[in-house]
Amino acid sequence: MKEAAAEGSGRNMGITIRKAVKADLDGIAEIYEHIHTEEESGRACIGWIRGVYPERQTAEAALDRGDLFVEELDGRLAGTAILNQIQVDTYRDAPWQYDAPDDQIMVMHTLVIDPYAPKCGLGRAFAAYYENYALENGCPYLRIDTNAKNTNARRFYEKLDYREIGILPCTFNGIKGVDLVLLEKKLTETVQKPKRQSQS
Repeated sequence: MKEAAAEGSGRNMGITIRKAVKADLDGIAEIYEHIHTEEESGRACIGWIRGVYPERQTAEAALDRGDLFVEELDGRLAGTAILNQIQVDTYRDAPWQYDAPDDQIMVMHTLVIDPYAPKCGLGRAFAAYYENYALENGCPYLRIDTNAKNTNARRFYEKLDYREIGILPCTFNGIKGVDLVLLEKKLTETVQKPKRQSQS
């Protein structure tokens, strides 16, 4: 899946998701800065730390691997995520419901929607793209993680039928004292379409 487009909700906004290129790095770093600013101001609770994770280097490493993706809203960068089959060490001993082979598992890391972008289903569109991408690459088993304090993300994934299978204390991407929520989902449909929503 090289590129996917989805219609936004109510305002005819065009959402496009594609693999990132080097020219996207400044915009991705800016989105990371926006979310750090929101966290530091108390308007968001993600569990990330400026200067630790995520940073520009996070995106650069993913770009080098070829697994960095971006989301555009009417041609402007509005979100980013990393999609690959790399499972972090914490996943190793987790009580996964599905004992899937590694080559059938797709992981979404570091999904970030610009907090200053319009609320028009950007998160759901990216999740739908992730599911389609996984299926197209022969991976019906999905694994995601989030910080336990990120209640908005937990509700978001619950609505999309992801199941929380455990909360594991760990140091995650250099951030100490994280209670990491692990989520999974098994895909059964051949095509996943983004739903129209008023919020991501």
